Amino acid sequence: MKLGISKPEGVHDTPREVWNWRFIWSATVFGLLGLSRGLDEALVGGMASLQSFKDEFHLEEGSAGHQADVLSNITSMVQLGSIAGSLLAFFTCDRLGRVRSLQVLSLLWLVGFIIVVTSHGSVGQVLGGRFIAGLGIGMTVVVGPTYIAEIAPRSVRGMLTNIFAGSVYLGATIAFFSNWRASVNLPDSSRWQWVAPQFAHIGFAAFFLLLSFTVPETPRYYTIAGKHEQAEKSLIKLRNLDSSHPYIQAEIISIREQLEREQEGLRGVSRWGKIRELVMLPANRYRLMLGVMSQVLSQWSGASSITIYATEFFKVLGKTGQSEKLLASCILGIVKFVSAYLCAFFLIDFIGRRRSLYAGIAIQTICLAYIAIFLGVIGEDALERGHLNGTQQHAAVGAIAMIYLSGFGWAMGWNAFQYLVNADIWSLRLRALGSSLVMCLHFVNQFGNTKAVPSMLLAMQSYGFFAFCAVVSFIGLVWVWFFVPELAGRSLESMDALFELPWWQVGRYGNKLAPDTSALVVEVDEKAAIGTEAQHVEYRREGGER
Repeated sequence: MKLGISKPEGVHDTPREVWNWRFIWSATVFGLLGLSRGLDEALVGGMASLQSFKDEFHLEEGSAGHQADVLSNITSMVQLGSIAGSLLAFFTCDRLGRVRSLQVLSLLWLVGFIIVVTSHGSVGQVLGGRFIAGLGIGMTVVVGPTYIAEIAPRSVRGMLTNIFAGSVYLGATIAFFSNWRASVNLPDSSRWQWVAPQFAHIGFAAFFLLLSFTVPETPRYYTIAGKHEQAEKSLIKLRNLDSSHPYIQAEIISIREQLEREQEGLRGVSRWGKIRELVMLPANRYRLMLGVMSQVLSQWSGASSITIYATEFFKVLGKTGQSEKLLASCILGIVKFVSAYLCAFFLIDFIGRRRSLYAGIAIQTICLAYIAIFLGVIGEDALERGHLNGTQQHAAVGAIAMIYLSGFGWAMGWNAFQYLVNADIWSLRLRALGSSLVMCLHFVNQFGNTKAVPSMLLAMQSYGFFAFCAVVSFIGLVWVWFFVPELAGRSLESMDALFELPWWQVGRYGNKLAPDTSALVVEVDEKAAIGTEAQHVEYRREGGER
């Protein structure tokens, strides 16, 4: 009896030995790297709102424009460093490997925040330290998803990559609570009020540096480096199967065949040749377009800005007390954290990438539009004075609820996809380069967004900012419908056929016209007795040899 699999294999078709402690531990270590970004996005906004920080660095001196510039410089410096860091990750991943890259980024992250906490009133030292830390944090968005994509069975690749996306908000939640407790328990006159929360960065950076010595390198990196014996040993460790097991052999053959095809067609091509390959081949241009547009549309939809400037937005919506604003931010962190992992484990790989994007972006667009209309009708002055009638007070509560609901929409939609797109689309040969360029653009947009928001709030007011974000979200919804293919469950080695279709067919008809033909086929001996069936299972590539 042959159990043919027309779609990629599900979790139940993967040998149970694959779900072993080493694989789970390795995926978890690299998945939790995302908390570095969440820590900074939430810590820096809360830090800048603390009176102790404002006093030490004179943030309330000068004109409103000058104050906005200084604030945006401090909050955006990690994003500026991350632009360079995401490019640096391309070189370290290719030259040193994924695990050594983890060690490099941990050191940069650690050193950067040691410089920050020892600044003692020097804005220049804070900017320099945050830039250095940004180099390490920028590397995480390449190193983490790349490692996970290369060790994960395709049946759960999306779910495991979303561990990284969800951990961003684990970091944000930790940061929001750190800021809140520091504001409550430490006096405004003490610099420890803003310094103490920053030790979360130092502790986690040192922690990941230690953990880097407990995880194996990926089989795909060893294959690229020509170390085939080490690649097989690494895969055996991660899968907890013997080298003779058909599942191991099928996976090794699939990795090698893809790399051999790429190398045969582009033998002797230099690093610059990879860049030409990326922009000259139509299939790769489509991949690059997916990566670029996902970063542009997601970053300007406003979710990251809401996280960074959460205390300011809650102030606009009527939360005027410092502790009250920070507590509301803590709730936002919890909502995004829980939502991210609910989506990762129960939605993304089960309803598909496209449906998750549709639903998430639609929710986000509705929420942003409501907040924009509310602020436009009620007016910020009325909210600041607190002169609201009963209906307006209910509407204000609704606007705060919409901030939280937009966090759920973001977690379900753009937050997951901006990382999944890199994990899914790139060929083995171009994965490090493509991921680095796309995530470089991720931070370029985030830097521009973070830098621009204080000035946008002055020029457009808050209702104009939310209206702008709502329009961007709606454009994103249209773009997803036309251009984004369903990638859930496809093997990494099957993407070439999908992206070789004409550009207008990839998004809407790709899975029908270019189905995944590299799925494993499970064959079971008809004579096998129930209870011993697993001993007779054979794995082979569809249409290929056992």
